[in-house]
Parts: sequence; structure tokens; C-alpha cells
Amino acid sequence: MTIDKEDQLDGLKHIGGIVARTLDAMRAAAEPGMTTAELDAVGAAMLERDGAKSAPKVTYNFPGATCISIFPAIAHGIPNKQVMKPGHLINIDVSAEKNGYFGDTGASFVLQGSDRRLDALCRDGKRALWTGIRQVKVGGALNAPGVAIEEFARKHCYSLIRNLASHGVGGALHEDPGEIPTWKDLSERRRIHEGLVFTLEPFLSMGAEWAVDSADGWTLFADKRLSPTVQYEHTMVATKNGPVITTLAV
Repeated sequence: MTIDKEDQLDGLKHIGGIVARTLDAMRAAAEPGMTTAELDAVGAAMLERDGAKSAPKVTYNFPGATCISIFPAIAHGIPNKQVMKPGHLINIDVSAEKNGYFGDTGASFVLQGSDRRLDALCRDGKRALWTGIRQVKVGGALNAPGVAIEEFARKHCYSLIRNLASHGVGGALHEDPGEIPTWKDLSERRRIHEGLVFTLEPFLSMGAEWAVDSADGWTLFADKRLSPTVQYEHTMVATKNGPVITTLAV
């Protein structure tokens, strides 16, 4: 989506705030002994309360309101009877639609546990995302964030999942300009134009480089199942004054 009016930005900020608050509420509600289906119900209730619809459910008939993945699952996990336990590395991805506008956000966290490796990975996953966001400039290369994210990953001895990309969003969950690599891709020659709406969502890993399908047709796993992987995601609009992050909880 490309916007050129203030009311469009307002619409994106509104749905962005809804998904951000839903993500925060779900993370706060998560506790050992709870199933991922029960946690999903928290998110579903939040979206319904705010008049929003689950984007994966509306767009793809996904069997849940949100995606909840417990490592080694890294994306698109179906909420089910799986019980969350202390120390689990969990990712929640919330995307929704309201009044024709879409917002998409996600975050990983360790559930009530302390593990220096995982704590550092989560910290650096956030840093990788913001390293990319700082490279978003009107007229700049669309892959500039990916180049910076890969440099960050290499410097800190991480790998990146290379078949899960960022994407255009705003008027649909996935739309033009299509997939946007969050790694260095020499074939990517597009530029960022003013008003472009898209996500950034690097998957930072301790060794994995590929997401692989599962038998349920939805859940994606790290190709190296002993390599913890995290994802952090924001939706943003490119402006002359820099990126406007629409998925911040306010």
C-alpha cells in the first residue's frame, strides 16, 4: 500500500495500536500451564473488543486469531492444546484489519525463565529490527534495512532465516511491494518511495538459516531444531521525515 493522505495514516495508526496492545496483553497474560489456545482466546477477545478482525483468519482462513509458536516452531504456529512451560521460547504474531486497514506486529520472549543465551538472543533480535528501521529512507534502497540487519547478525555471530521475508501491508495483509528481504540480497534493486507501507521482521537465529514446513500445513520450524530463533516485527510508513511506526502501543 502507498498512502498520500493524513486520514490513511490515521487508519493505519489505529489498527496498528490495536495489534500492538493485543500483543502486549497476550504476553502479559502468558503463564506456565496455559495452553496456546487459551492465550489465543485472550488475543481474540482483545481484537473483538476493539472492532478488529484477525487478518490471518480473514485472509487465509487460519485456524486461530493469532499465530503462537513455541520453539522449535518459529512462525505461523496454530493455537492448540500445547501447554506453555517455564523457559519456553515463544513467538506471538498479531495481525488484524479494521475499516480496510491492516496492521502486523510480532515479538518473541522467554516465558518465566532465565537463560543467558536466550535473553541475549531476544535482546539482539530487537536490536536487529531497529538496526533495519533506522535505514528506512525515502529514495533509499528497499534492501538497505536487510543489508544493515545482515551486517548486525554477522558482527554478533548470528544467522538469519532467509525464506521468511518482510512484506508490503496496509490495504491487505500481504501486498505490493511483495516480499522484502531482511538480509543482503544483491538482486533487490527497488527503492523506497514516500508513503510506502511495509513491515520489517527479521528472524535472528543461533545457527538456523531456513524455515521448513510441518505436517499441519501452517507451522514453520527452524531447519536446525537446536538453534533458537526469534522474530520481532513492526509495520511502518516511509515518510520524508523518516519511518512512522504504526504498531506502537499507546
